[in-house]
Amino acid sequence: MRLPETHPSFRLNKLHYTNEELASVAYSLIKEGEPYEGQAGSFLLDWLNEKDYVEVKTSGSTGTPKKIRIKKQFMINSAKATGRFFDLPAGTTALHCLPTNFIAGKMMLVRAMVLGWHLDLVLPKANPLDRVFKIYDFCAMTPFQLDNSLSRLHLIRKLIVGGGAVSATQKDLVQGIATEVYETYGMTETVTHIAARRVNPKRKKEDPIPFQVLPNVSISTDDRECLVISAPQLAEEPVVTNDVVEILSPKTFIWKGRIDNVINSGGIKLHPEEIEAKLAPIIAHRFFITSLPDPALGEKLVLMVESDFSETALKNLEKEIKASNKLGKYELPKKIYLVEKFEETPNGKIHRTNTLKSRMA
Repeated sequence: MRLPETHPSFRLNKLHYTNEELASVAYSLIKEGEPYEGQAGSFLLDWLNEKDYVEVKTSGSTGTPKKIRIKKQFMINSAKATGRFFDLPAGTTALHCLPTNFIAGKMMLVRAMVLGWHLDLVLPKANPLDRVFKIYDFCAMTPFQLDNSLSRLHLIRKLIVGGGAVSATQKDLVQGIATEVYETYGMTETVTHIAARRVNPKRKKEDPIPFQVLPNVSISTDDRECLVISAPQLAEEPVVTNDVVEILSPKTFIWKGRIDNVINSGGIKLHPEEIEAKLAPIIAHRFFITSLPDPALGEKLVLMVESDFSETALKNLEKEIKASNKLGKYELPKKIYLVEKFEETPNGKIHRTNTLKSRMA
């Protein structure tokens, strides 16, 4: 493909560059910049080369992490769809605070080059806004970065959060602020997000708020009730996910949970993520819903809470959950376990399987 020239309004760290000039900038970022700048430089060289694709590592959302090739044209199409959906025209000021070795970070650069944004590149760290002293129209963060940036969100007009679910606590904390905060849904295979939902709407809406799909994306479900994404401008084949959804209209859906996590208790299918969302306002500690084998039910629903053991605390929690009336008859945990410390994955997430194994050992 013939790569389009950078948009006349495009700025990277306040300076405009043509494609030819960007190649020199890329070499300089690799040679003289910080590691995060070197990652951006490496991607820019990949973007500017003769190939019609970019090699990207998947996150593992739809299977084992692997390297895949994404057409540059698909990345351009994705950038344009984001610009239309979020109303981000040429001249949009944007903060880039994600690692560029993953698709989300690469796409921030592509959006800026294609749409003509003024993009500032900063260190992708836990609290990326701590040394920011100007207001940006747009930014993309992970839930972990959002957690560490709540006191400075007034510096961002529109924020998208991806790479993990926005927690119930985070949603509560962003209500009533001026920043438009959107949770996105997508994966590497769909060139980042294909849908988004505003988690702090101006008018209070009933939970769960549905996701709305971006332009030129069609959705359906397979026989497992899992989401199938058809987006010919972003992927050559339909993308079959492991996410159980309820489709409300051709353009909206509600995410219910991962098929891998579904609990079949006496023939009733229970989604841990849905139950966790209902319990979040009640439980102050880290927790998760899982299951244990049961001779009568097949699987019984259990609640694991990260807390020192106390008989009193256990009984109080049981009473509180029942009194809240938030859970349906089958969603009530058959047993609650207080665990001193949860097992974690290398990136700090709860390792559900290992925590359950260590507790039951």
